[in-house]
Amino acid sequence: MTRPGLSAFSVLGVGAMFALAGCFGPPAPTPTTNSAAPTASQTQPATTSATATLTASPTAPVTASPPVTAPPSTALPSSDPAIPAPTAEPTFTGFPEQVAPLTVYYVAVGDNGISGPLIGCGDSLVATTTAPVRFTDQVGPSIGTLLANKSRDVGLSGLVNVLYQSNLTYLGGELNGSTITIWLTGQFVLGGVCDIPRAKAQLEYTAMAASDATSAQVFVDGRPIDEVLSLK
Repeated sequence: MTRPGLSAFSVLGVGAMFALAGCFGPPAPTPTTNSAAPTASQTQPATTSATATLTASPTAPVTASPPVTAPPSTALPSSDPAIPAPTAEPTFTGFPEQVAPLTVYYVAVGDNGISGPLIGCGDSLVATTTAPVRFTDQVGPSIGTLLANKSRDVGLSGLVNVLYQSNLTYLGGELNGSTITIWLTGQFVLGGVCDIPRAKAQLEYTAMAASDATSAQVFVDGRPIDEVLSLK
């Protein structure tokens, strides 16, 4: 007559075991819409309760929720070492920008090398400086200043600019070792044979002073200056 009591105890023991299995054992597979009908063991109260706890708990629904996007204010700053800020590819910008006077050479006619290098028909080449100018490549502004001067006389200095009638434009320059090469386009308009070495010297010395070179090459419309001036 005690068998029903033992059966009840057994049922309670089995239920406890199922409950423990539901908490610590592997999770039950997620049900699908086309799953087969539940078996007899799946309809037991203990199993049903354990399954509901893992898959359908009111406090932890398994239904998919829309993705949550963090507001802009919560984004990690670019300075965070874990997320380095993107950097642009470095680019070469040429010489550093600076502000300084430009050196331009003019001719002291008949000075016979007293005031500067001896050139031409017993003349001297004399360096002059401009007001401070902002530049990155000093060669272009220096040659450009020389070619832009359309006055023969350089103030009251007694110096002469033999290029004042020429129509020349600076195209570019290149420093290769200690030699500066410049390219011009246009035409020379000179006042005589002695103006040929004067014009060449003005261009070469101005380019060398701007680039710290010790020699210079000048091309006009792709031809060496000596070839161009030999026709004058």
